[in-house]
Amino acid sequence: MVKKPRITDTTLRDAHQSLWATRMRTEDMVPILEEIDKVGYHSLEMWGGATFDVCIRYLNEDPWERIRTIKKYVKQTPLQMLLRGQNLVGYSHYPDDVVIAFVDKAAECGIDIFRIFDALNDVRNLEVPMRAVKKTGKHAQACVVYTLSPVHTYQHFLETALRLQDMGADSICIKDMAGLLAPYAAYELVSLFKEKLDVPVQLHTHYVGGMAIGACLKAVEAGVDVFDACSGPLAFGSSQPPVETLVRALQGTPWDTGLDLHHLFKIANYWEDLRRRRGFERGVTRLNDMKVFDHQVPGGMITNLVVQLEEQKALHRLDEVLEEIPRVREDLGYPPLVTPTSQVVGIQAVLNVLLGERYKMVPQEVKDYVRGFYGKPPAPIKEEIKKLIIGDEEPITCRPADLLECRFEKIKEEIKDLAESEEDYITYALFPAVARRFFEYRRKVRSGEIEPVVAEEKEVSKPQPSQEARPEQVQVEPTPVEESAGTMTINDVKELVRLINETEINELHVETPSIKVNIRKGFLGSNPPTFGEFPQGVPNQTVKEASLPPAEKPAEEKPANLVEVTAPMVGTFYRAPAPDAPPFVEVGSKVKKGDTLCIIEAMKLMNEIEAECDGEVVEILAENGQPVEYGQVLFLIAPEE
Repeated sequence: MVKKPRITDTTLRDAHQSLWATRMRTEDMVPILEEIDKVGYHSLEMWGGATFDVCIRYLNEDPWERIRTIKKYVKQTPLQMLLRGQNLVGYSHYPDDVVIAFVDKAAECGIDIFRIFDALNDVRNLEVPMRAVKKTGKHAQACVVYTLSPVHTYQHFLETALRLQDMGADSICIKDMAGLLAPYAAYELVSLFKEKLDVPVQLHTHYVGGMAIGACLKAVEAGVDVFDACSGPLAFGSSQPPVETLVRALQGTPWDTGLDLHHLFKIANYWEDLRRRRGFERGVTRLNDMKVFDHQVPGGMITNLVVQLEEQKALHRLDEVLEEIPRVREDLGYPPLVTPTSQVVGIQAVLNVLLGERYKMVPQEVKDYVRGFYGKPPAPIKEEIKKLIIGDEEPITCRPADLLECRFEKIKEEIKDLAESEEDYITYALFPAVARRFFEYRRKVRSGEIEPVVAEEKEVSKPQPSQEARPEQVQVEPTPVEESAGTMTINDVKELVRLINETEINELHVETPSIKVNIRKGFLGSNPPTFGEFPQGVPNQTVKEASLPPAEKPAEEKPANLVEVTAPMVGTFYRAPAPDAPPFVEVGSKVKKGDTLCIIEAMKLMNEIEAECDGEVVEILAENGQPVEYGQVLFLIAPEE
């Protein structure tokens, strides 16, 4: 008898993380939760991944409260989260006591299924979180991260899955974060897993280049127990495939899911209305997305690269970065491009391109990866690259977390003045600086010292240069009217822009008693706008010089031979390695070539800026904790004679 597949809905987590930069608020979800609970899903993925960080960093929300709120309305469907192994919901490994405390609290708040993965498929990094989940009595789903490389074979994936099963996994998930799993490969891999494993098999994939629907259907034919999908308005692009399409495709077959398509459309209508009101993007597969089959960069990672390169005023070099990423990945032993290794590979590729020399600057996280602090790479790191990055230092061979001191009790002492619960202590253990700001904000709101800050509603991705109506082409001309006359909101204008882009209309003029709006397709000037500040093909040195602000006349004369240390990227300037640590240097400090002068945080990674000569620090020109621009002078050093 054919077993009917079940579906996990990712709308409340991965779908809006992929398309909407995780900006959906809890209040956006609540009105539709009871309807979603009626669908009959296997589970709702609604927490973990980037949601925790974004809640406290951008939305001014307590992420723990989100679980409790959703649990209040969702009474039948299990709640699921994504756990990054020993990284939990962060970007580096945490001590075992923090991992255990986090899992215990998440289970207590209402998480039923923990989907656990390690970016390198290093099962050692799943040992403690899996044991912690099993101890709570919840479902531990372990992931096999899917990617393509000479070492990522079916046998590698099967051996990983068997080890995870032996460790107590209640189910195995094939995690295809980049949409690389082709339909017939999905059939073969799922068939192999179903033949060799004794636990259920689930498929998680992303649409990206367009193979996800086919991959899910072939996986169903091969006997997959569960697959992931999301509501149509949040599907496609870098997100998951649409649940409505898959349910319809399987209707009338032995694998009919039995889900009510009309009810799914009712839910989709809610999300579509929210998308329009909030100005969120639809999922769209563009040519660069389809090139994932070549460079293997997931759609979400491309979005991050676009933002990062825009900050560095170098978006015109995106193609160079996409070409460099596979080279860096090969150098580093073919790590799958999923958090956090996607950030490690991505920023190194960006720096290699922007600085014009490979590995001229290596962020701390890349050094830690090479040292083995993230786990064992799938293949050996190239010896010449390893020597270039860490010299003669030998990488560790133990489980990385074995080197971390259990310090949860010590952490409690650091934040006891602001923490109000055990959850607050855990939040602080994960993101100390961000958590402290959030706790201070919360206290001021409760005391009435400040008004609550509503998170901004803004476009989460920028349009591509094309013959589409653009914001600068929407001309709004207010006219004097009586207060009782009709008005037009900015959301109405956005909807008009959407309509003109989806039709063959080239120009639209709308006039009400209170406003006139003219919208035209095409470009305002004779030349189309470019994203980068400089046209493609401009040499690196030209970009660097052109992006510097005009030199100001100094207040006093300084020695002519001073060496300027400039910021090689846009980011946040830190004088010390930690908030409670002394600065790397002070005015008057003697430095040697290669000494660390400061850290610039960019692209979620810490980049050490080193002295380029022996000498004495004469002046420090940037403020601690403040943003700095590309090319901005940070230090003046008097070189030794």
